[in-house]
Amino acid sequence: MALEIMHVDMDAFFAAVEQLDNPALVGQPVIVGGINLDNRGVVSTASYEARQYGVHSAMPITEAKRLCPHGIYLPGRGSRYQEISTQIFSILLSYTPCLEKISIDEAFLDLSGCHRLFGDSIEIGHQIKMVIQQKLGLIASIGLSINKFLAKLASDLDKPDGFMVIKEEEINQVLEPLPIGKLWGVGRKTEEILNDLGINTIGKLKKLNQDELVAIFGKMGLQLYQLARGLDERSVEPEYAAKSISHEETFAVSVSNKNEIMACLMEMSAKVARRLRQKDLRGSTVFIKIRYDDFTTLTRRITLGSSTNSTDTIYQTGKRLLEKEPLLTRPVRLLGIGIGNFSKGAQTQLSLFSNKLKEYDLNKAIDRIKDRYGERGIIRARNLER
Repeated sequence: MALEIMHVDMDAFFAAVEQLDNPALVGQPVIVGGINLDNRGVVSTASYEARQYGVHSAMPITEAKRLCPHGIYLPGRGSRYQEISTQIFSILLSYTPCLEKISIDEAFLDLSGCHRLFGDSIEIGHQIKMVIQQKLGLIASIGLSINKFLAKLASDLDKPDGFMVIKEEEINQVLEPLPIGKLWGVGRKTEEILNDLGINTIGKLKKLNQDELVAIFGKMGLQLYQLARGLDERSVEPEYAAKSISHEETFAVSVSNKNEIMACLMEMSAKVARRLRQKDLRGSTVFIKIRYDDFTTLTRRITLGSSTNSTDTIYQTGKRLLEKEPLLTRPVRLLGIGIGNFSKGAQTQLSLFSNKLKEYDLNKAIDRIKDRYGERGIIRARNLER
């Protein structure tokens, strides 16, 4: 099989942008996160200098300050990171249109059909690293292999400033010594179950047959069986083929205050709706995700009568889903909202005799303000709770 799937991941992206804009920060332990007066925020990104002290993303700021009290703590600058991200993806798209954006600083590329223009896949990888560094002053780590799982694994195994290739004949040699936590989708609970069975490496996992794994884990057992052998049939899906758009937040301290939860829901709904409008999309299936202290995770969804990209409609639908059962009877560790079942363009007619036209104009006005002044240029009153 050809080496045509590439994973590109920017190294410590937010911290690297801060060091790029302020050279005095180069070589310093830089921690970027949701920093507030009561230190309830979490780490978004830590520079590699800060990681040497054990600081990592999603860690509470209070814990990071305990581990690295002399670190340089900075609030995030979303609009600046998005600006740089746009330039990175412009570079990637100059090599292939078949690009799947995973996050603001991470993507899969399918390089099939690109070799006549740019050379073989390894040459393309070196070109991409060089162009990003020369044009933007930033470092990307790259993984290259025959499928998405192995390409991402390769970039993760060779960081920072890495370039790792996993060829088909090298799969067993690379995979078998690795801890099972390196398999896609293996979380803490799955790892604990496997450890109790005496399985702590991918090589040991391979000794279980497919039926045994399915008996233990259900459908996920089949996924474990395939990934342990380096099998992954998922294709790279360009952004226009995305099945849903969502946003979620993990709280540093579980939240039980309903007003604060709803303020978070409104903020996330606004981000989801804005991304829809930027892509000229509407969706009709709204879903929410909620996780509690014991890591119990629930999802609920509902399909609307018509497609929407309205912040208020998404928020009100998410609120209704949360209150229907109800789901806010205990502290919330994670909250998320998203929308799928897309249609392209403004297919829903705006009535002159309803509030829809006013709502449409309001959303467009908010978008224009944020385009000019950044995401915090205007916020809704509901979000003052945060």
